Amino acid sequence: MRTETQWQRRTLGSSGTDVGALGFGCWAIGGEWSAPDGSPLGWGVVDDDESVAAIRRALDLGVTFFDTADVYGAGHSERVLGRAIAGRRDEVVVATKWGNLFDGRTRTMDGSDSSPAYARRALVASLRRLGTDRIDLYQLHLGDTPLDEAAELRDACEEFVAEGLIRAYGWSTDDPERAALFAAGEHCAAVQHACNVLEDAPGMLDLSEERGLLSVIRSPLAMGLLAGSGDRSPRADTGDIRSTPPAWLSWFEAGGVPAEHWAKRVEAVREVLTADGRTLAQGALGWLWARSGRTVPIPGFRTVAQAEENAAALTHGPLRHEQVEEIAGLLT
Repeated sequence: MRTETQWQRRTLGSSGTDVGALGFGCWAIGGEWSAPDGSPLGWGVVDDDESVAAIRRALDLGVTFFDTADVYGAGHSERVLGRAIAGRRDEVVVATKWGNLFDGRTRTMDGSDSSPAYARRALVASLRRLGTDRIDLYQLHLGDTPLDEAAELRDACEEFVAEGLIRAYGWSTDDPERAALFAAGEHCAAVQHACNVLEDAPGMLDLSEERGLLSVIRSPLAMGLLAGSGDRSPRADTGDIRSTPPAWLSWFEAGGVPAEHWAKRVEAVREVLTADGRTLAQGALGWLWARSGRTVPIPGFRTVAQAEENAAALTHGPLRHEQVEEIAGLLT
């Protein structure tokens, strides 16, 4: 096990649960699933045995926080994570999300439900798939839920805490106003939001500092763009969301080709990010740790090798202040 240094320490709100500075996102290990129109929402075909091995390797390397969602793979990601942590549950901090409806037989997402009644049904189902009696961080997955509905869901989450079903809760949203509404709850401990060296999120990071929340960072590697070689060749197979990117996914063009604008920005900062013996991905994670001491980036993974590379970022730690400043100048 790696010895944890002070900069790596995080606490999940008033639950007292220790969370390291790095987590792993479990979207990719859910395998293939799709929208009602057939467009892919997963990352392509996966090997479940390799996913389990990667999670267990991450645990051995000191990564204990795993973030999934009930909709990833239409329940499959939760089942794979549950299989991987069986017998080691007390070593792991489990985060999952709810709000999207899906059909496990056809592996399709088919709508959403922001009612408190559905939140409870979804929670019970997630506990079953994960093979656990509690979830450490339960997160609303609908980023644009109206504030009045969200207030009811926050109250429902407080009930779940009181019942011992969850330890803390949060919202996966990029809107500071919405995150602040949840943050008013006693046991709200985190907000999950997008942020990376290419697209900063100062409003969300400021809110986390002000409210004492963890910033669980999704897309810390820009869905692989900040882990690539720099060429503009296709990097996504059929069944991978990057092969037919939806409107919100601007980092890639059809076929999974990195978009020229973003590829140029990656090349502009590559030398700084890969200084000190880091890989590009490790430098991108180091930038997030330097950006705020409340960040917990959750890069995705599908192989043991990816798990090892991401975990090794912890040995390098945050970028130096002068490196962060140089990157800011290069991207201006």
